[in-house]
Amino acid sequence: MLIPHREPDLVETMLPPGYQRSLAAVRQAAGPVMARQVGEMLGVDVSVRAKLEPLRGRLVRLVDRGWLRKLPDGRFTTRL
Repeated sequence: MLIPHREPDLVETMLPPGYQRSLAAVRQAAGPVMARQVGEMLGVDVSVRAKLEPLRGRLVRLVDRGWLRKLPDGRFTTRL
């Protein structure tokens, strides 16, 4: 599995580089962020939906594996 489930003994360096960058961008934000904001932080052309959707999918995979949380309003944040 490319994206391992988060466990106490795993560090984020176990993630592929693109996922590490996405995780770092969410952590650097002052609070919960939308995928569009993460894209802007990473230099993705957010005006093109085809470039934004893969990033959103990456963030959702990080949520599914326990690395991030997704709030009901669609914003992403770090786990507590």
